[in-house]
This record gives sequence, structure tokens and C-alpha cells, in this order.
Amino acid sequence: MAAPALIKKKQRPEPSAAGTALRSTDANCVVAQGTHVEGDFRSEENIRLDGSVRGTVHCSKRLVVGEKGIIEGEIKAATAVIAGRITGNLVVEGALQLTSTAKIEGDISAKRMSAEEGAVYNGACRVGA
Repeated sequence: MAAPALIKKKQRPEPSAAGTALRSTDANCVVAQGTHVEGDFRSEENIRLDGSVRGTVHCSKRLVVGEKGIIEGEIKAATAVIAGRITGNLVVEGALQLTSTAKIEGDISAKRMSAEEGAVYNGACRVGA
């Protein structure tokens, strides 16, 4: 009698703080393109935002703002990848990654930051504090 085959569960690699952007399937909270949120927005989990938010956004884990994502308001996140448009101050406790399509009008505060060529921000920038 042959031994039964072992089936291993395929594990998805954990995205790094400044690595690849969080896919919709990796996020616990997704604001899809075409969705508009008015008011303060808070999540204790990962957020993928491709719609728009007007108000404060607080993410206790990883925030990813896609290319079509728009936030008008203050942002606080543990880590963040920004590919969309932000109008307001951005405070990131860990790593902040600005992709080439990021456009930020407001002050930035982050422990670590990387910015691809083409990223635009207009405001004070404090990194490492």
C-alpha cells in the first residue's frame, strides 16, 4: 500500500514594508475604484484604497493608495505605499514608499522613505525622526 501524498498549503509571501504594493486580495479592507467615502475612516487592518476619501484616514497596519486613489485629509499609517493623490498631511510610523505616480500636497513625516523618479510632493518632509 502506497503512503498517502502530503498536500502542503500554498503560502503567499508577506509583502515587505517598502516592497511591492498590497494587492486587493492581500488587504483586509478595500475601497474600490468608484467608491467615495465622506468622513473619518479607520481600520485596524491593511487597507487598499483605489476610490476616494474626504476625511481623516487612520490605518494601524499597511495603507496602499492605488494610482486612481484620492485622499483629501490627514493620514496616519504604520506603513504606506502611495501611488495616487493625497491632499493633506501624511504621518507614517515606519516605511513610506512613493511610486512614480504619487502626488502629495501636504507635509510628510516618516521613519523611512523612498521615492521613485516622478513622485511629486509639495510640503515639508521630515524623515527619520
